[in-house]
Amino acid sequence: MASGNAIRGSRVGAGPMGEAERGESAPRLRISFWCSNGHETQPSFASDAQIPETWDCPRCGFPAGKDRENPPDPPRTEPYKTHLAYVRERRSDADGEAILAEALAKLRGEI
Repeated sequence: MASGNAIRGSRVGAGPMGEAERGESAPRLRISFWCSNGHETQPSFASDAQIPETWDCPRCGFPAGKDRENPPDPPRTEPYKTHLAYVRERRSDADGEAILAEALAKLRGEI
């Protein structure tokens, strides 16, 4: 048999929350954004908010734009470069040989 305590399992102040207690919500706009994979996202914005040009697609992470026919291009990811690859971008083979010759001369005690 249940006990006579009617508020068992509830907290003080618990009750139906309605517009009267919280106040009125701001008017909203739902704007459609499309990514290059064809995913549609419809975030909700306040009617007086500034709408961004792009929005990140929650499904694939690509940028999404407001134009369905011309969505933004996906970001181009650069492959990982080693330290040697960066050095080769800055120096020619002749520069490398000159630096190597100088370092070897230093080790041999010629300089």
